Amino acid sequence: MNAARPPEGEERRLAFITGASSGIGQALALRCAAAGWRLALVARRADQLTAWAQAQGWPAEHWRVYGADVADPASIVAAGQACLAAQGLPDVVVANAGISVGMDTAVRADLDVMARTFATNNLGLAATFHPFVEPMRRRGSGRLVGIASVAAIRGLPGHGAYCASKAGVVSYCESLRGELRGSGVRVVTILPGYVDTPLTRRNRYPMPFLMTPARFADRALRVIQAGRSYRVIPWQMGVAAKLLRVLPNALFDRLLAGRPRKARQDGPLE
Repeated sequence: MNAARPPEGEERRLAFITGASSGIGQALALRCAAAGWRLALVARRADQLTAWAQAQGWPAEHWRVYGADVADPASIVAAGQACLAAQGLPDVVVANAGISVGMDTAVRADLDVMARTFATNNLGLAATFHPFVEPMRRRGSGRLVGIASVAAIRGLPGHGAYCASKAGVVSYCESLRGELRGSGVRVVTILPGYVDTPLTRRNRYPMPFLMTPARFADRALRVIQAGRSYRVIPWQMGVAAKLLRVLPNALFDRLLAGRPRKARQDGPLE
């Protein structure tokens, strides 16, 4: 696979991307379109996503929007099946949709926040892949891309739901990769560092190596095309995360003491 536009008459590759209405998902859609791919774009706000796609000036036959809530398995599975019927089997499926909300385990309502986070970030990811696993296996090719986070590498205070969910993404994709070994279907796990999106703009702490969505998408597409099993983007954040991983717990805890926490749904943690 390469990033160049396909020659005239050659079938354009198809990318199925969830969470395509903003941030990383939207940037990946733009990057894939620039490479000449067809797009299957998924978001809860289908009307908003359709208006955005129309504004790009893409030929109507090169894209389609599917409304779905990834936290509802029936909804996202139906979107995948609709894509198969309308556009065919994708070459790449990017499970990008996710939420990030701070939590405090002492607050009862935050257990519901945690449940919703897992429903979106974990069950939603598996349900996104579900319609395509067997067809890709029969075809003998494809990319299933799970978007995790460097937050998967160590738990951050006040961020337990998100960190745990993204660690789950890494482990799930590793399991799926083993299950599909030898089938021709590649499972790609991408761990973004800090990317300038609506999610990160609410953060109240420093964000080293902050990337634009376009720069992230360019690097991510290269990783996807190469079929890499695991990659932190940018690499500098990967080095920093690995160093944090090997720190003794006592030193890691002192390092994070007093660090501002992720805002909870109804206000910041104290």
